[in-house]
Amino acid sequence: MRRSLVYGVAGAAFGLALVLTLAGVGDDADALTNPQALVLGIVQGLTELLPISSSGHLILVPWAADWTYLKQNDRFNQTFDVALHLGTFIAVGAYFWGDIVRLVGAWLGSIRHRRVRSSDERIAWFVLVATIPAGIVGLLGEDAIADSLGEPWQIAILLAAGAVLLWFADRAPQERTMGDLGMRHAVVMGLAQALALAPGVSRSGITITAGRLMRLDRDAAARFSFLLLLPTVLGALVLKGVGDVLLGDLPNGWQGPFLVGTLASLASGLVAIDWLLGYVRRHTYDVFVWYRLLAAMIIGLLILSGVRAASF
Repeated sequence: MRRSLVYGVAGAAFGLALVLTLAGVGDDADALTNPQALVLGIVQGLTELLPISSSGHLILVPWAADWTYLKQNDRFNQTFDVALHLGTFIAVGAYFWGDIVRLVGAWLGSIRHRRVRSSDERIAWFVLVATIPAGIVGLLGEDAIADSLGEPWQIAILLAAGAVLLWFADRAPQERTMGDLGMRHAVVMGLAQALALAPGVSRSGITITAGRLMRLDRDAAARFSFLLLLPTVLGALVLKGVGDVLLGDLPNGWQGPFLVGTLASLASGLVAIDWLLGYVRRHTYDVFVWYRLLAAMIIGLLILSGVRAASF
């Protein structure tokens, strides 16, 4: 996707989200407000695609701002989550559309010929295999994860631990590209991705960390992380979208926040992808290591000072 088109689409999506927010379209004072949805949409798009944990930030921002509606209304929270992830899914799909078409064609070709012959065919199978562990853990452990994880103090610990792992992994040599990895690496990547179901780990963070440990160059590690997002998020969108949106009763006040959140997530997601790919070609991932450590420290200070509770 051409850079001018990326920023044109991102600007148009954000502009429309801002207009809808300022006009109060579909806004309901008794539900999540459009301005809150705009903030959370921007946060989702940035943090889903940067290695700093979207699920963690979508808890921490309402916690820090004392927005309790989503916490108190799980039905609305579940369906709003679908809208936010739809935005980032569209962003990644649009940005990598050419790669997606090529890889799907390669995968179909490998099935037709009953063997893997090219680098693209290996990458396509890698992405598929690496998606399976996270899908299984998500299906079997979703309720346990939601009930046991996601408290701010836990997120702080996981942000800090992930920072240390990313710093260590990013010191590995840059010797491989995506096509150099095999199925053994795919299984390891899939197991790593399953860990990201815990808020604070970061799906992009743990997959980039795993990729760098496998000695992928920084650009390849980021691209692999983005490609792995597509089947993982698609599965969640289908599962939650059908169960919570199509077959469920949409909660009151959903129209404005859902539309604003989706558009804002799409806009910030496109910017995050383009910026990260450009950044890591010239720099290490250390800026995200320091960000995670700083965020963990701030969370700890807010809790220890009594400004915010350790739970939310």
